[in-house]
Amino acid sequence: MEFSVQTANPAKAETACLVLPVYKDSELLPAVAKLDDASERLIGQLLERGDFDAALGNTQLISFAPGLGAERLLLVGLGSRDKCQEAALIKALDAAMGALVKLPVDEASVAFTDVPLERDTAWKARKTLEAAERAVYRFDRFKSAPAPRPALEKITLIVSDAAQASSAQQGARVGVAIGQGINLARTLGNLPGNVCTPRYLAEQAEALGHASKGMLAVEVLDEEALEALGAGSLLSVGRGSAEPSRLIVMQYQGAEDPSEAPHVLVGKGITFDTGGISLKPGEGMDEMKFDMGGAAGVFGTVQAVLAIKPKINAVFIVAAAENMPDGAATKPGDIVKTLKGLTVEVLNTDAEGRLVLCDALTYAERFAPASVIDIATLTGAAIVALGHHATGLLSNDDDLALDVLDAGESAWDRAWHLPLWDEYQEQLDSNFADLANIGGRPAGTITAACFLSRFAEHFPWAHLDIAGTAWHSGKQKGATGRPVGLLTQYLLDREADAEVETETK
Repeated sequence: MEFSVQTANPAKAETACLVLPVYKDSELLPAVAKLDDASERLIGQLLERGDFDAALGNTQLISFAPGLGAERLLLVGLGSRDKCQEAALIKALDAAMGALVKLPVDEASVAFTDVPLERDTAWKARKTLEAAERAVYRFDRFKSAPAPRPALEKITLIVSDAAQASSAQQGARVGVAIGQGINLARTLGNLPGNVCTPRYLAEQAEALGHASKGMLAVEVLDEEALEALGAGSLLSVGRGSAEPSRLIVMQYQGAEDPSEAPHVLVGKGITFDTGGISLKPGEGMDEMKFDMGGAAGVFGTVQAVLAIKPKINAVFIVAAAENMPDGAATKPGDIVKTLKGLTVEVLNTDAEGRLVLCDALTYAERFAPASVIDIATLTGAAIVALGHHATGLLSNDDDLALDVLDAGESAWDRAWHLPLWDEYQEQLDSNFADLANIGGRPAGTITAACFLSRFAEHFPWAHLDIAGTAWHSGKQKGATGRPVGLLTQYLLDREADAEVETETK
């Protein structure tokens, strides 16, 4: 999505469509009031007569705007002024962009930066462009007759003060990058399991590396390399599949000091999950193509990072496998040896995500990381606990957990902190191995994280369970692209921290 920033009087903005936010029960915003005056109170009269209900998310197109430079006006309801906070603005932006992409316009101007929030101009600009990128997204690769693509190609942000222009430019740039990263994650998640395999993910990593012009170094470990390494837990998950497993490693070096400790993101990449021998029910199993949502989130974050170019070092690891049942598949009761050397009794082959992640976490240790975050569609228990709004967060480091929570709030891609107390660890006790891969029904999300914590003892580590947030079911079925926003913000925050630390030395 192209973008520009304009500080002229919005009444004189020459555009195919001017998008305006309107409160339900209050005075007009300054930019909208200027337009109202220039158009003989066109907007005010609509509101007074009740011809437009400015309830949150409502939209109304005015196809002719006399006295204005705009060809059309698109009014967007903000709801009540006293209830208009971040969530309301984002819902209004989504509604605005959803309506905008249905119009036959290739460019539009948007005047949302005046909406009073405890957020700066850069944040509002960022969320506007992110919403635009998400709105133009279509996944119709496998349709024999795809619908016409949205015409929208450019957004102009209208700011009331020239001093805000630079912040708006910066925010919009980040918004485009994150929006496109979200869309890449959505595409990878939406691809069927017969296309998006571990080898396909490896090819996408190599393509990102090639396109990065040297910014991203890519290494792919095949099954032979993983066998030599001793990654028996990861390999055990793919034993029943004709598709070979892969460990994908992407290294980004943006810090001036190449020895600066990197921040590591680790994604679960189960490209299809039947449950293995512990076979899942058939109903809804098609959605198990989304079980690589953690990997998709990592790929989307890589794309955003390559566009923004933060001055940090980062490593992105994807543990990719397909979990299928056949004569070679791992069986309940089998014992596998992890890369760390711990043995695991596999009580349920449908708890496979932690089996690939544990070896990936051990592999991450070789980078002497400043922090490690793993991302996984790990447990149905996370959906029971948090529904589909918040990502589950567990961590062995309170400072890291707070940093992740802050990043989620900033990106409006929020997480909720769950306990990781030692009392839960005993649920993983095994009579025959160092630990079991499940801990029973109670606290399933927590005991899954307890399992992973055994492999993250030597670095600050956080675990994001995105089982409830990585995709939608039903008529709106499709990948969401979460938590690309959170992860990218986390890395940008670490860049900001490093800059402050440098200035104070």
